[in-house]
Amino acid sequence: MRQLIFRSALFLFIAILGLALLAGGQAVGTAHAQQPTVAIPTVTGTPIGPYIVVNADQEQINVRSGPGAEYPIVGVLVTSEQAPAKGKSAAGLYIQVVYAGVEGGLGWVYAPLVTLFDSGSLPIVEPPPTPTPRVTPTIDPTLAAQFVLEIPATRLPTFTAVEPLEIPEFEQSGTGRVGGIPAGMYITAIGLMGLLGAAVSYLRER
Repeated sequence: MRQLIFRSALFLFIAILGLALLAGGQAVGTAHAQQPTVAIPTVTGTPIGPYIVVNADQEQINVRSGPGAEYPIVGVLVTSEQAPAKGKSAAGLYIQVVYAGVEGGLGWVYAPLVTLFDSGSLPIVEPPPTPTPRVTPTIDPTLAAQFVLEIPATRLPTFTAVEPLEIPEFEQSGTGRVGGIPAGMYITAIGLMGLLGAAVSYLRER
């Protein structure tokens, strides 16, 4: 009986001790979580200075190696994309921006296609030299002369002017009268005499 009581008391003591240790461990863990021993860095906003934003009405714009259409295109910026601005051309038509992936990490955009923010401290940047073509095309005069064909001039047709048509004019020599009597009356009289002679011949035969 005594052994049973002793064992029960021992088991109860061990259970109480275990619960005490567990509660103490949670308290220590909570204390460590609330009071960190290392410094936590804080995030502070750093001003980026002047920057540009591509206008919303532009699907994309070209980034060139210099301030002008004669410079090659080195990349593009899409709608609403931002880029830090580093300078501008003397006339203010082009803005130099940070563009990674190209030589020097800088490019130029056309100013009317973007909106510039905080432009008060934007300096004027000297443009790079204008690129020249690697090969200048030349024409060999001797070789070109071999392909020049002399096309004879087309002979235009000639026209001979037609001589003007001369219409003869006839002068009326007489008035159509014989001895003052019209020729028609003579013809009529001869006809009547012929009819009269034919009638006389017919009556004689009867």
